[in-house]
Amino acid sequence: MPSAGRKDVTDLALQGGAMGSDAVSARSKVLSRLKLGDSAFRNLTRAAAVLVLLLLSGVIVSLVVGAWPALSKFGPGFLVSERWNPVTENFGALAPIYGTLVTSLIAMLIAVPIGLMIAMFLTELCPQFLRRPIGIAIELLAGIPSIIYGIWGLFVFAPFLQETLQPFLISTLGEVPGIAPLFAGPPYGIGVLTAGLILAIMVLPFVTSISRDVFEAVPPVLKEAAYGVGCTTWEVVRYVVLPYTRVGVIGGVMLGLGRALGETMAVTFVIGNAHKVQASLIAPGTTISATIANEFTEAVGDIYTSSLIALGLILFVITFIVLAFARYLLLRIERRIG
Repeated sequence: MPSAGRKDVTDLALQGGAMGSDAVSARSKVLSRLKLGDSAFRNLTRAAAVLVLLLLSGVIVSLVVGAWPALSKFGPGFLVSERWNPVTENFGALAPIYGTLVTSLIAMLIAVPIGLMIAMFLTELCPQFLRRPIGIAIELLAGIPSIIYGIWGLFVFAPFLQETLQPFLISTLGEVPGIAPLFAGPPYGIGVLTAGLILAIMVLPFVTSISRDVFEAVPPVLKEAAYGVGCTTWEVVRYVVLPYTRVGVIGGVMLGLGRALGETMAVTFVIGNAHKVQASLIAPGTTISATIANEFTEAVGDIYTSSLIALGLILFVITFIVLAFARYLLLRIERRIG
């Protein structure tokens, strides 16, 4: 009997060992399959990142190569010259650069405070039943094609400004010493100010939507604590919500600025497309994107085409500088916070 018992124990041990070996083998196969999948995913994401860098490098190289004939002919004077004469092939980028920066500045000065106020209203003051309709309406503005904004701006908004706002600005602010040159001249309707206002309407949904989303991400306990010690709604927004969400707000503002710098069709319709640097905001002007859109199909000759490509390179550099500055600002804020 004892020998039979030992035999049974031995058989059970051998069976258990076989089952353990099978389990280890199955587990090893599962781990190998997971490791293979993880490796494939890592290589796929790395390839996607490298592809983006290659595309960006290709764009930069193409712009530099295409712009080189104009840059080599005109030199640094291309950036500070206002002349734009296709007949004599004498080109300068000052007027488009000036128009791009001024229209974007006007748009951001209007869109940022209004967008932040709308976001504050939606998250702190708006009745619950109105939040969704207003939010959807704002997001729909971002989905309207830019050419629709341009047509509306040319046939509806510009005539309205010509009859109402621009004469008012000329008769009031146009008489104030110091800022009078900004509102001098006849009311054309179209011009730099009109383009800036159209851009403000186009940028507003981006600033508002992103600001609203980051405001809603503020932990309720922080706001409730502030209300509990007697803070008003404005004090809660100023001392709790904005400091907590400033990184996201700055990101939304920079996203809107990038949209304003590169907008083409809407600006082309309403800015007047005049290659002149004028102090008056109601005078016609041009931007880099509008100049390229208007003249690229008519460009004859290597220098003319190269000058337009050089404008594209300048716009690329301006956008890169803006985004790099935004990233630097965000890094400083994050470092100060944490």
